[in-house]
Amino acid sequence: MQPPLVLTVIGADRPGLVEKLAQAVASHGGNWLESRMCRLGGQFAGIVRILVPPDQRAALTGALEGLAAQGLEVAVYPDDRSAVLDVGPTLARLELVGQDRPGIVSQVAAALAARGVNVEDLATECSSAPMSGENLFKAQARLRLPDHCDLAALQQDLERIAADLLVEIRLETLRTP
Repeated sequence: MQPPLVLTVIGADRPGLVEKLAQAVASHGGNWLESRMCRLGGQFAGIVRILVPPDQRAALTGALEGLAAQGLEVAVYPDDRSAVLDVGPTLARLELVGQDRPGIVSQVAAALAARGVNVEDLATECSSAPMSGENLFKAQARLRLPDHCDLAALQQDLERIAADLLVEIRLETLRTP
């Protein structure tokens, strides 16, 4: 059995984009395994993992390339599970809230990367603070920690960033081996 495929999609948002993509996958005998999709700044973007019969891969890839004429760019990649990251089974959740300013994601991402932490899922948004009306930055991330990660040291790194940026950061372990 061949490995699944991973598709990245982007295009100007409008009704029917998911249907076009799903129809192309289904008409080639494909099975939609998982996806993350959203609208950001007028663009529709997503990532989809599918399983398709080996004899349909080339035809599906051609059909997906044909969606470009309809304004949806699709790139196809093999799901290379052999490129396993050197991270352990420990999952954690990171939540951040504070006044928006440039560099928040950069500083937090640098602290995580320095400790070998893999960001598996990241969602951010800016909204108006309820009382002051100032721009409020919020982030939630699911992290996978390497076996050698010193959780207390990571927490200290994040607390230093929180104090410097005047944001609240909470790190919580979800699952350990």
